[in-house]
Amino acid sequence: MKVIIIGAGEVGYHIADSLSREGVDTVVIDRNEERLHEISEALDVQTVLGSGSSPEVLKKAGMAQAEMVIAVTDSDETNMIACLLASTQCQIPIRIARIRNVELNSGDCSLFGTDRLNIDLCINPEREAVNNVTDLLESPGAAEVFSFAGGRIRLLGFQIDPGAAVIGKRLSDLRAMEPDLKVLITAIVRGDKLTVPSGASIIEDGDYLFAVTDAAHVRELLRFFGKKTEPPRRVIIIGGGNTGLMLAEAIEERNIAVKIVEKKQGRCEILASLLQKAVVLHGDGTSQELLREENIEETDFFIAVTNDEEANILGALLAKQLGARKVISLINRIDYIPLVSRVGIDGVINPRHSAIRKILHYIRKGKVISVTPLRDEKAEAFEFIALETSEITNRPFKEIHFPRGTIVGAISRGEEIIIPDGNSVIRPGDHVIIFSPHSAIGEIEKLLTVKLEYFE
Repeated sequence: MKVIIIGAGEVGYHIADSLSREGVDTVVIDRNEERLHEISEALDVQTVLGSGSSPEVLKKAGMAQAEMVIAVTDSDETNMIACLLASTQCQIPIRIARIRNVELNSGDCSLFGTDRLNIDLCINPEREAVNNVTDLLESPGAAEVFSFAGGRIRLLGFQIDPGAAVIGKRLSDLRAMEPDLKVLITAIVRGDKLTVPSGASIIEDGDYLFAVTDAAHVRELLRFFGKKTEPPRRVIIIGGGNTGLMLAEAIEERNIAVKIVEKKQGRCEILASLLQKAVVLHGDGTSQELLREENIEETDFFIAVTNDEEANILGALLAKQLGARKVISLINRIDYIPLVSRVGIDGVINPRHSAIRKILHYIRKGKVISVTPLRDEKAEAFEFIALETSEITNRPFKEIHFPRGTIVGAISRGEEIIIPDGNSVIRPGDHVIIFSPHSAIGEIEKLLTVKLEYFE
């Protein structure tokens, strides 16, 4: 398989990194020669200098032999033209474009259909990030929420707070503490180290857990681990750009009181005309005086989504210090994410990470239907449909040699959600959620199917 990636920014780099580690023939196109040099030094990929909307540059990159083009530059126009050329000149089977313009990427826009630009997947990273935040609003206490099986299975990430009843307990003891709670701990992050636990693993103060449960038991799970689960009543957003606007609209729909703080007077006027219930404030969201005036200590969620990462971090930390119940910050640099929770920020919005998650869905082999990178790409949780031909179908788990560090987190079979144990069996057609370190992805894919046509 050959893939052409147009754009060597954060999204392009991390997609290229994932592909190159799996032996996929990958070419990266970008106008920035210095950035291409950095990528060629770090990754086993080819690079081509030039514009991704140039037919000659695409030809030089080997477009005629490619099976997928992924256009993720900062220019919507470049991304659209690249996919148009991929469709009309070479009929590349899969075309993916990052489209940030909200008007172009609206739900009812037909611009990208088969009779026009013929783009298979349009990604608006900001919209995906907003969806992630609304999941957090519905699961107070969690720092990360990922949905599988049509939303019926949830993977939650959260930190263990001082005084939690589970501190000092072995994972094998948890079921005795709450026999009816269906939960599986898939990973423990302690410091910089992510480990896949066993029943003998002991939970410590400050651990960050990843846990799988069915959607109906999310709040029960969070309460069990000592997290507060009261639904939010008041939300403050700083930053009135596209992300802030979409987020305010989504919160309005949930009948939650929301205020949005924006520095630019003109933008405030636009926001006020577009929003129905939100209170629009002109000011600096990192101002201690403004936050106190707006009763920050009574705020359930403070969400910083300006274009300035440092301002987002500063605003979130200040709001936390002044008494906000939960603070979330938009961070574009993926390598910042593991650092943020250590300084007291409860959650992170990363639009680029959201884009990577969607793109990986199109890259994985077999009947994989969603992929979620975790903890700085060190691990993945992914959902696949079990095939009759798979080596892991119709056999008890205890007889299957899964790659080291791999855990089957949940099985969706019809209306039933199964949190598995050693005697569980995967049946053909089951939706299965697997948690795995990145190093084991290749081995997992081999287990999923034995028929070569499923790898095409």
